[in-house]
Amino acid sequence: MAAALIGLAGCTVGPDYVRPDVKTHANYTGQSLLQERDASRAPPALDAWWQGFDDPELSLIIGRVMTQNLDLAAAMARVDQARAAAREAGAQLAPQGSLDAQVVQQRQSTKSPLGEIASHAPGYQRTQTLENIGVGASWELDIAGGLHRGAEAADDEAQAAEASQDGVRISVAAEAADSYFQVRGAQERIRLAQQQVDTEQQLLDLVKVRLAGGLATSREVAQAQALVLQAQVTLPPLRTTLQQQLNRLDVLMGAAPGTYAVELKDSPQRFTVPAIATDGGPDMLLRRRPDVIAAERRLAASNARIGVAVAEYYPKVSLGGLLGFESLQSGSLFSSQAFQPQAVLGLHWRLFDFGRVDAEVAQAKGANAEALALYRQSMLRATEDVENAIVSLAELETQHRDLLQEVQAHQTARDAAQDAYKGGAVSLIEVLDEDRQLLASRDELARVHADDARAAVATFRALGGGWSGSGGETTSVAAR
Repeated sequence: MAAALIGLAGCTVGPDYVRPDVKTHANYTGQSLLQERDASRAPPALDAWWQGFDDPELSLIIGRVMTQNLDLAAAMARVDQARAAAREAGAQLAPQGSLDAQVVQQRQSTKSPLGEIASHAPGYQRTQTLENIGVGASWELDIAGGLHRGAEAADDEAQAAEASQDGVRISVAAEAADSYFQVRGAQERIRLAQQQVDTEQQLLDLVKVRLAGGLATSREVAQAQALVLQAQVTLPPLRTTLQQQLNRLDVLMGAAPGTYAVELKDSPQRFTVPAIATDGGPDMLLRRRPDVIAAERRLAASNARIGVAVAEYYPKVSLGGLLGFESLQSGSLFSSQAFQPQAVLGLHWRLFDFGRVDAEVAQAKGANAEALALYRQSMLRATEDVENAIVSLAELETQHRDLLQEVQAHQTARDAAQDAYKGGAVSLIEVLDEDRQLLASRDELARVHADDARAAVATFRALGGGWSGSGGETTSVAAR
């Protein structure tokens, strides 16, 4: 019977996993926009996209984030837990051995059932020492393959945890870059806003002088004061944004707020927005996006758990053995008389459970259907992220080009007004007004330039950039 059961072992019930086919388009709908934008530039590698901005300060920050971020440390700890769980599930397939030994000394009650009988025997002693030692082994024969399916599920969950860790790596790198560019944008806009305050203050001083000479009115003074205040009220929100993003950067680098802020206080802005490659189209997201990979691995795990549930329909058989010694007499534990070997053949079969196994199988199939829907949804959301990021980046590039021309036009108008003022054709007020418009357009250009860089970061993030995994290796794992 044992030989027959061993022959049955290795049969695996439940469906074998086949990765579902997710239909994707050949290209992104907005891909042509990026191709026009990046025709003359080489894109950086996706696994280190931040180097494409040519900003050493940004690369330094990302390096610190990758080594010090606490969310990433927590994700790595979750991977360790999942790997340990996978090893534990795999160990269930192997025989288990144990060594047990015990020495018990007791004074037996003569009123207990055993004491009542033994106390009348000749030579009975109430103080007794019981010694035993044994080496045992047991092995559950995986007849229906439930243990194999459980090991598969645990291994798939470990791979999902690894993919999720890569997702955290991408997220923290992108979040740090986004905060960095907000800091740079706020710094530049604060500088320009302060220039505008100074310009409006010069206008106010001029109007006061003209008022003293009888060439201006109190209304003009009030209007000039309003312009100064209007420029000043733009500074507090910008300073708030600057400090908040500096604090955010410190936390992302695993440090208390204020630790690294001084490094960014006076360092120059040198970043350029890089080109972005979208080769492979949406199909690349199946191999590159960690959230899609993790969803697919969880789908595989849920498929394996169907086999775990189905295996409960079949009997569970275990083999066991014990080589041991037991004695009531000290010094005779390892004698032939104390030797007591055991051999065990165990059987457990859930024959009548009023539909519990049926319910467990139905629950596993329902979880698998849910995982399939989540996998397909993750792919749709990934594609949506990329499409939205491409459109945002392309339109911001267009806006950036237009603003450059606007700034140049205001610069030309301002120079012309200054020349006219020197010739006495216009008043200084008109020159200062042109200065104000020039500074306002420069402020908008600074904001859009920072937003352009942030849109590029969002695009890299949506494409799954920021981890150095092999696309071929990921494909082989996902298709297993």
